[in-house]
Amino acid sequence: MFAGCMFAGHLTRAMLRGLDWLAGLTLASEDMPEHQRTGRRGEEDAYFYLRRRGYTIIARNYRSPNHRGELDLVGWDHDVLCFIEVKTRTKRDLKPAETAVDHDKQRDLSLVSRDFLRQMPIVCQSRFDVLAVYYERGHSGPAFELFQNAFSVAYNRKLVGF
Repeated sequence: MFAGCMFAGHLTRAMLRGLDWLAGLTLASEDMPEHQRTGRRGEEDAYFYLRRRGYTIIARNYRSPNHRGELDLVGWDHDVLCFIEVKTRTKRDLKPAETAVDHDKQRDLSLVSRDFLRQMPIVCQSRFDVLAVYYERGHSGPAFELFQNAFSVAYNRKLVGF
């Protein structure tokens, strides 16, 4: 059974990479700056990394019509709904990737997450995770650093719409 699950996972990953490749043909990704291509690649690898860790991803690149910003990934970690911000870097310099989620970014993410929560049919526990993805020269694949409950936001139930 385990081998069958692994095969299904590899097949799904190959299909998604193929769809991304097709989308790249139609969306003119060569016009996209290199850092955006790196970020897109990081989000894709982050998706599969989180799946391997047991997360159930329910949304990618969620945008709210009411607020600026985007939730890179939204998924369940057991019974906790997680809003995951993915930060991708090609090297580890003086400023780690996770520090890019500053106060302004946290505020934007919290506003968009409130809009997401308004659509949920149930009240649930939630948290914000930050996933740093590093593509460094000399390494065969990306390195991941997951910061669960990276920051907290106090929700006013009236604002969330419950």
